[in-house]
Amino acid sequence: MTSIRRRTLTLILGLVIIGLLILTIVNVHDSNHEIAEVYDAQLATNARLLQGVMRMPLARQEHAQLYQAFNQALGQADPKVDGHPYESKIAFQVWDLQGNLLVHTPSAPTLTHAPQYTGFSDIDDLGRHQWRTFVLKDEQHSLLIWVGERDDVRSDLVNRIVRHTVLPNLIGSLALMMAIWLAIGWGLKPLADLAATLRGRHPGSLEPLQLAPLPSELEPMQAALNRLLGQIQDVLSRERRFIADAAHEMRTPLAVLRVHAQNVLEAHNEEQRRESLNYLIVGVDRTTRLVNQLLTIARLEPSAGLPATTRTDLVKTVRDSLVQLTPWVLSRGLELSFDTSEEVCVITTDVSAIDIALQNLVTNAVNFSPPGGQINVTLRVSGKRFQLAVTDQGPGIDEAERERLFERFYSRANDQGVGLGLTIVQAVAVRLGGEIRLENVSPHGLHAVMDIPLVAHASDSITPAAY
Repeated sequence: MTSIRRRTLTLILGLVIIGLLILTIVNVHDSNHEIAEVYDAQLATNARLLQGVMRMPLARQEHAQLYQAFNQALGQADPKVDGHPYESKIAFQVWDLQGNLLVHTPSAPTLTHAPQYTGFSDIDDLGRHQWRTFVLKDEQHSLLIWVGERDDVRSDLVNRIVRHTVLPNLIGSLALMMAIWLAIGWGLKPLADLAATLRGRHPGSLEPLQLAPLPSELEPMQAALNRLLGQIQDVLSRERRFIADAAHEMRTPLAVLRVHAQNVLEAHNEEQRRESLNYLIVGVDRTTRLVNQLLTIARLEPSAGLPATTRTDLVKTVRDSLVQLTPWVLSRGLELSFDTSEEVCVITTDVSAIDIALQNLVTNAVNFSPPGGQINVTLRVSGKRFQLAVTDQGPGIDEAERERLFERFYSRANDQGVGLGLTIVQAVAVRLGGEIRLENVSPHGLHAVMDIPLVAHASDSITPAAY
């Protein structure tokens, strides 16, 4: 991706060049116009001066001498010695009203007849030069005064002005571009310092950044990086805790399995061998449940990402889960019922997470229910929340150990459990933006309620609806 400096420079320098080009075009146009106005004014002034000289009250013979002196003086002008190069590009001609040529400079174009117009005009000297002319008619003294100037004089002056304008602008623009480059580099130095600091940190360092002084524009970036570092540290802490817990909990089942395997090898008869194999199968099943629940816990961790939401009917989802659990519950000598006042409740949520939580709640109720007991599952929708509850007829819980029941691997009076069921349920509730509550019921039993908001996350637009 293009660097910030390059993008900024491209934009700024592009604007500078475009602005300079526009200013140059405007200056050339304005210079052309102003030069034309000044030269036209000079033409008119020269014509008036020549008119004043030609009005002098002289005799006819003296007028002829004056005209001859004009022609000789204008013909002897040498720009290389005591004049100006532009002298030969400015011309005068004077006629009387009868069309007789009285005064004619050598540089003036040859006209076949006196002009019939007055004022400013442009003429062509038989394809050799373009002339800008001014004609002044003096009726009182029977004079027609023609003053002309070649267009290349004006063009040469405009070109000189353009050169003297564009060249300094070009040099100044190059200097300005260099200054802008240095200024942007200085302005982006705090960002470069931040990048250098990040590159210089130890790969294992997750300490918050404390850069000072820091421009206000980089403060949100530093805060975001610190928040990200904190999240990474939390993820690593959870992973380390998970690995430690898994290693601790797997050590004992594996040791027990090894003992049962040794007993199989050392069995003296078929009965002992069969008994050891049965213990081995039970241990394998327990270890499998432990591994599955550990994987479930890992999947439900906040670091696992946002839940995969789908639009579904919550009532149907709960019924389908209970249908799968019913044969197993009946085999344990228990009854399972489902009670809800909702016929249809369409929501958008992580269906698999709800299914996992419900299975763990029902399994927990089965493990602590007496033979012939009743397990009741209820679903209620209230306002913007829904409550999914499982009630059993077991011994309930001691208030002193209520909080410990959600700790990992804490199992209360259940040899078959691994102490992760309620931990998984709590993880599901938190993942969906809700909570889990445990309440004793009279005369005996436990009421476990998952209270989940219908709109749990910004990414989970969970709303009830009817088909």
